[in-house]
Amino acid sequence: MDLFAAGPIAGILDVVYQFVAALSQALAPIAGSASAALAVIVLTLIVRALLIPVGMAQVRAEFTRRRLAPKLAELQRTHAGDREKLQRKTVELYAQEKASPFAGCLPLVLQAPVLSLVYALFLHQNINGHANTLLSQQLFGVPLGSSFVHVLGSGGLSLPVIAVFVGFLAAITTVTAVSRKLLALPPAHGTVSAGATQPTSQLTRVLSFLPFITVVFAAFVPLAAVLYLLTTTSWTVAERVSLRRLLSEASVVAA
Repeated sequence: MDLFAAGPIAGILDVVYQFVAALSQALAPIAGSASAALAVIVLTLIVRALLIPVGMAQVRAEFTRRRLAPKLAELQRTHAGDREKLQRKTVELYAQEKASPFAGCLPLVLQAPVLSLVYALFLHQNINGHANTLLSQQLFGVPLGSSFVHVLGSGGLSLPVIAVFVGFLAAITTVTAVSRKLLALPPAHGTVSAGATQPTSQLTRVLSFLPFITVVFAAFVPLAAVLYLLTTTSWTVAERVSLRRLLSEASVVAA
């Protein structure tokens, strides 16, 4: 059963379609044949602008986790033999500080429905009973509804098509690598021993590579969704660096 073909979800998808189509027409005098691609980028920027308050909350949560790192390491050392008690004490600590260890996932969770709609928008021949004209739109000669894996399987691969997809995948990889390097918070100062924090450090190091899954995901989704991923990851880097500096300066002034 196609969730995007019936009920209120089909209506929501149609609203997104009408918005992107109208935006594409408005941008056509400027962007020409790339107007639909530019419309997807503008849609992404609108979504991320609306999520700026969430980004601010995320940065504050990062500072809180960094401040709590010595206490968390102390809990790990004290209750290393009792995982249940360690988990309970950790939850209590976050509750006392009015923080959440999952705050960093919130922007991803909130963006997931939008990315799903963009993905569906360039997969369906018909949307809510009418033809999807966006599928005929292209960027650098590549249909916005085609994916790298689909093109590989269909045998329609050519040098220009390879260049477009490889270029975007390389761009996402680069932005993700920059994000991993720039957005990693420095370790908090504390008196805990290195042995107490080693398991956590190893886990953090492993988790820091998870964003590269986006690159794999980008190879399977339509080119329009790839544009969304590249734009949103680039925004994340710029937003986080700016908000860290802004909120850090604000904290100094407040202090």
